[in-house]
Amino acid sequence: MKQTLLTIEDFINRREKLFALMPENSVAIFAAGHEVTRSNDTEYLFCQDKNFYYLTGFNEPEAILVMVKTTPSDTKQHSTYLFSLEKDALQEVWHGRRIGQVKAKSDYGVDHSAELAEIDQLLPELLNQKQSLLYLQGDNDQLDKKVNAWLKKVQAGNRLGKKAPQNIINATALLAELRLFKSANELNIMRKVNVISGGAHQRAMEKSAVGKYEYQIEAEILHEFARHGARHAAYNSIVAGGDNANILHYTDNSEVLNDNELLLIDAGGELAGYAADITRTFPINGKFTAEQKAIYQLVLDSQLAAIAAIKPGNSLANLNELVGEILTTGLFELGILTGDLNELIAENACKKYFIHGLGHWLGLDVHDVGDYHANDKRQQLRAFEPGMVMTIEPGLYIPLTDTDVDEKWRGIGVRIEDNIAVTDQGHENLTVNAPKSVAEIEALMAAVKLKAKTEA
Repeated sequence: MKQTLLTIEDFINRREKLFALMPENSVAIFAAGHEVTRSNDTEYLFCQDKNFYYLTGFNEPEAILVMVKTTPSDTKQHSTYLFSLEKDALQEVWHGRRIGQVKAKSDYGVDHSAELAEIDQLLPELLNQKQSLLYLQGDNDQLDKKVNAWLKKVQAGNRLGKKAPQNIINATALLAELRLFKSANELNIMRKVNVISGGAHQRAMEKSAVGKYEYQIEAEILHEFARHGARHAAYNSIVAGGDNANILHYTDNSEVLNDNELLLIDAGGELAGYAADITRTFPINGKFTAEQKAIYQLVLDSQLAAIAAIKPGNSLANLNELVGEILTTGLFELGILTGDLNELIAENACKKYFIHGLGHWLGLDVHDVGDYHANDKRQQLRAFEPGMVMTIEPGLYIPLTDTDVDEKWRGIGVRIEDNIAVTDQGHENLTVNAPKSVAEIEALMAAVKLKAKTEA
């Protein structure tokens, strides 16, 4: 199932926005991703460079996009060139069909297309007499080397009147700012991938049982992604039973699921390049213990409060302060933190157990690009604006090795994560179908058990 979901006009509009930010008489160069060897002569599944995809929608390796902006006195100020692998019948028999230059021009809205083999001749000509060169410096070693070679070739013709760009600009911040704000079509894709991913989390709850292995639940999640069109996970899924939940990036997913333990799942599908990033935590046997329920409800309360506060003008810094106070107060009331409550809040004492950030930008990358306007205290001060999408994911982690707390709390790890878009009116929670309240989770899992018992 081919999932583009974006139109040629979407990509053309993005390039036009970048052209508007480029200085006059300049060239911008962007490279596609490379195939990466996994072992011997096999490769990992190809993942396109996200910046290149954002500007082109072109999903072949090794390609290069060149954007040329001239001066206002010229009849045509903007030109785009797409260099890609040539049509090759033998290579296509072995490795799959290539788009080729004719379809590259007609299907991707560029002005010119050429074989990749021609780029070393044509690029220096495009750079000649331009004042500025923009590219993603340090992002692609191969492109860095090529750019240096093209510039040297222009400079070598200095005595013949050729002149290389004098201003070299890192385009990373420009692309990051454009990508931070999602269009209506992008938001529609992110809604769809959230529904797919939410369904996968629900399936995981339905299929979990004492005695199964973490990787078996991971397989159920990946199956649910793929059968709805999200062929790939957006990142390595975390399926962490019991104390494994206290390892933030646990991806071994190899251990057995035990009675009276929680299962933390952090998993999201990828659709048309866009990621979902959802976390749910639930009891493997379908029923929270009193201690598990207390920690879970505390995390959920803090998450709901943070989401409710999302609106234009607010910031992650403010949300962190709000969540910190809720979690610290709750841990104090449970006896996990001791001392003077006001001092504990002032010290943000919950960070002993809430050991990661509250959220991050989300889009083509799971940890998407975009300036947070963080200060030297790591406070993320950027004001929210419509079109931004972020995760909200508070958590509490009490490992078995933590002897500072009563034994009844040890081994509990909880994280709850939703994907939130900022709107003109406030926010939209894109994560709509993954059960989250204690009552919803327990009812779903009880219904599954009852059905299995009835059919037995």
